[in-house]
Amino acid sequence: MAKATAKQMTKAAIVDHLANKNQLTKRQINGVLDTLNTLAYKEAKKGFTIPGLGKLVLSDRKARMGRNPQTGEPIKIPARKVVRFRVAKHAKDAILGSK
Repeated sequence: MAKATAKQMTKAAIVDHLANKNQLTKRQINGVLDTLNTLAYKEAKKGFTIPGLGKLVLSDRKARMGRNPQTGEPIKIPARKVVRFRVAKHAKDAILGSK
C-alpha cells in the first residue's frame, strides 16, 4: 500500500500563516521574505545563518572520476564550488527528536 505524503507548504501558505500569526499584512510578510532571500544570496559567500534553522555555506567540491551512465566510459568531473545548507542542531532535534 502506498504511503500518503503530506503536502509541502507553498510560499503563499507560509505568508498567510505568518501574517495571521503576527497581525501583519501579507504584503509586509512578502516583503520580509523577499528581503531575507536577497540578503541570503548576497551574503552566502561569507556564510549566512538563520538562527535556529541553519546556515548557507559555500564549499569546494574536489575533482573526481565518474562515469557516463549510458556508455560506462570514465570521465573526469572538474572541481567546483557548491552552495550547501547546514541544518542547525536545534532544528534537527526539534524535527527528529533528541536522542
